[in-house]
Amino acid sequence: MFVFSNLLTAIAEVLRWVLNIFMWIVIARAILSWVSPDPYNPIVRFVHNITEPVLYQIRKRIPINFGGIDFSPILVLLAVIFLQRFVVQSLYELALSLR
Repeated sequence: MFVFSNLLTAIAEVLRWVLNIFMWIVIARAILSWVSPDPYNPIVRFVHNITEPVLYQIRKRIPINFGGIDFSPILVLLAVIFLQRFVVQSLYELALSLR
């Protein structure tokens, strides 16, 4: 069972890293929206291409835009924090219980 426990620990760790990186990319996207960056800059395009599918789905389902302020990045950040606290932590605890 220790092999399955190690597998779950590894999956939890990778998921934690992916969610953390995605959270920082969403924060970068929010900061970029405050300035007028060059849309042809490869970094700006990368950040936009990574975050837009998720933000678009949030905007489509929950149209909350008060006074020109887009709250979809906040909802995405809350979802990432929820996934980190619930899913990743559950995987860690399940792995510990299998040892």
